[in-house]
Amino acid sequence: MTTIRDATADDAPAVARTLARAFATDPAMSYIFPDPARRAKGLPGLFAQLFAQDSDGMRLVSADADAATLWRRPGRPEAPIWSTAARAVPLLAALGPAVGRALRLSGAIADHFPVEPFWYLHVAGVDPAQQGKGLGGASIRAGLARADASGVPCYLETATEKNLGLYGALGFELIGDWRVPGGGPRFWSMRRPVAAGR
Repeated sequence: MTTIRDATADDAPAVARTLARAFATDPAMSYIFPDPARRAKGLPGLFAQLFAQDSDGMRLVSADADAATLWRRPGRPEAPIWSTAARAVPLLAALGPAVGRALRLSGAIADHFPVEPFWYLHVAGVDPAQQGKGLGGASIRAGLARADASGVPCYLETATEKNLGLYGALGFELIGDWRVPGGGPRFWSMRRPVAAGR
């Protein structure tokens, strides 16, 4: 049986490494960091910042933190990433010259958020060496169970078309697809209603 637990601050380095490996060839991360060497260098720092920003939502990990999901709670799908120097400085350091593409991508994502309140599955990833063992699905299901208990639907977007089957099997329904302006990647938006019986 797969154990999924709440992440702690001590898990931050392991989660950042896991997600950096999981997203090494992701279309959205490839858009932000077109150069593979720069991407490999920048992703751990970027995911460390996203892990910190999502501290008021749900941060769920497998026992060894080789699978992770980061959820933003209803009412705050967008973290105020530029609101303080403490957040902006390390984020700028992680992004470097990619900051313009990152802002363009995050703006496009925000433009497609639903109007209704929703739990936002912000990031979901599994270390490539551990994929195919059910860790990602278990981590997502753990978050969905909590979201169902709160009576609020869930939303995500993905830039990886092959993920649509996985998310569909977990109850997400495709509600749209769109592209990031200026030659950015294609995204698919998906919504999951609250499970019946809640």
